[in-house]
Amino acid sequence: IGSNDGKRFDPLNKFIKKYSPLSILVEPIKKDFIDLKDNYKDQKNIFFENSAISVNDSINYLYKVNDTKLKFYDEHIKGITSFEIKHLIKHGVSKSHIIKEPVNSISIDELLSKHSLNQLDLLMVDTEGYDGEIVIEFLSKLFFRPIIIFEYIHINHETFKKLVKLLKLKKFNFYKIDENVICFPNEFENTKKYLSQ
Repeated sequence: IGSNDGKRFDPLNKFIKKYSPLSILVEPIKKDFIDLKDNYKDQKNIFFENSAISVNDSINYLYKVNDTKLKFYDEHIKGITSFEIKHLIKHGVSKSHIIKEPVNSISIDELLSKHSLNQLDLLMVDTEGYDGEIVIEFLSKLFFRPIIIFEYIHINHETFKKLVKLLKLKKFNFYKIDENVICFPNEFENTKKYLSQ
C-alpha cells in the first residue's frame, strides 16, 4: 500500500520480479500508478489498485509536488505524497510547489474483498503518516495474520501508541528496523532468525 512507481526505494521490487507472488499493488496518484503498471508490465499475478486506502472515506485527495517542480528536489521528494500538506513542507517543499490531487478511496477490507483474497502472507504499508490508521483498521476488522511491515516515523504519537497496544493484544511480535516496524504473528516460531537473515 503506497507503491509509488514500484521502483524508487522499493524493497519488494526484486522479490516480486523474481518470484511472481500473487500481489495487489496500491497507488492513488495517477501518474505514479501509470509508471507502476509499466514497471510490472511483464509480470503475472499482479493486481493494480488506483486508490488510496482510507478509513471511513476520510481521504479523497492527497498533496503532492507539482510534476513541473520536481526538478528542484531530489528523488526522495517524489515519494512523500501525503494527506497533510505540512508533511511536504516539513520535508522542505515550497508551498507554491504543492498541488492537491483528487483520488479514489477504498477501505482495506473492501480492497481484499474486491480481489477475493482468503490468504495474505505480507502486508506492507508506506503512506507517509497514514500507516497507523490503515494497520489499526486491518487488525481490528480482518482475520488475516500476515507479516506486517509499516513505516512508523511519520505516524501521530497517539495513533502509534494505540497501534502498539493493538499489536500486543492481537499477539504480534514487532521490531524496529530503520524507519519501519516489522510485525510477526506470535505463532511464527523463532521470529528473530528472520531478522538476522
